[in-house]
Amino acid sequence: MREIIRCEISKTPCEFCRGKTCIKRTPLLSTLNREEISKISEGVIFTEYRKGEKIFVRGEKANKLYIVCSGKMKIYKDLSDGREQILYLYSAGDFIGAFNLLKEDEFEFSAEALEDTLISTLSKKDFDEIILKNPTITLKILEKAYERIRAVESLVERLSIGNADAKVAGLLINLIKDFGSGTDEGILLNLSINREEMGSYAGIARETMTRKLNLFKELGYIDFLGNKKILIKDRNALKDML
Repeated sequence: MREIIRCEISKTPCEFCRGKTCIKRTPLLSTLNREEISKISEGVIFTEYRKGEKIFVRGEKANKLYIVCSGKMKIYKDLSDGREQILYLYSAGDFIGAFNLLKEDEFEFSAEALEDTLISTLSKKDFDEIILKNPTITLKILEKAYERIRAVESLVERLSIGNADAKVAGLLINLIKDFGSGTDEGILLNLSINREEMGSYAGIARETMTRKLNLFKELGYIDFLGNKKILIKDRNALKDML
C-alpha cells in the first residue's frame, strides 16, 4: 500500500490536480460546486492498493469515508466456521463508511482489493461539513442505503435457496452490474473474482460453483472466454431458474 498524489483516473490535466477529478466524478459528491470541491480536496488522501491488499478490517474504527476511484473491492465477513462470506462488490464511484461515520462506530466487516484499486478517503470532519451544507448528498446516502438493503435482501434470498442452480444463476445476473458489458454474442463478465470467491458470494462450495458453471456451459446458457471471462449467452434462461 502506498499513498500517491498523481491522478490515475483522468489522462487529461486535472482541474484541481493531485487526482481530485475523482471527487467530482463520484456520484455521491457530484453536486458540489468548484469551491466546495477545492476545499474538500485539501483533506482527501489517495491510496493505491494492490490486488489482495486489505483496505480496512473488521473492528477497525470507522472514521473515514472510502470512495472507490478505480478498480474493485469486496466487502466480506469471516464466518465462525472459517469460511468467507462476501457481502458486497464495489466498483468505481461506490463508497463505504458513510453510515458508520454517522454513528462513529467500528466496521463489522472487512474490505479487500480485488484488483489494483485507487481509494480516496475523506475524514469525518470534512464529511460532516459536506452533509450539513448539502442536503442532496444526504438524500444520495439514503438512496444508497436503500440499494444496499435490497442487495442484502438479494444475498439472503440466494443463501436461503436450497437449489444450487438458482444460486449460481442469481449470482451471474447479480455480477452483471459490476463486471458486465454488452457484446453481439451476449453479456461478457470480465471478472476480478475467482471461482472460490464466486462460491463465497453465492453461498456454495467452489467445487459446486465450478460444476454448475460447466453445466450451464453445456446447456448453452454461458461460455468461457478465458480464466475469468464468462459470456452470458442466454440471460432469460438464467432468470427462469430463479
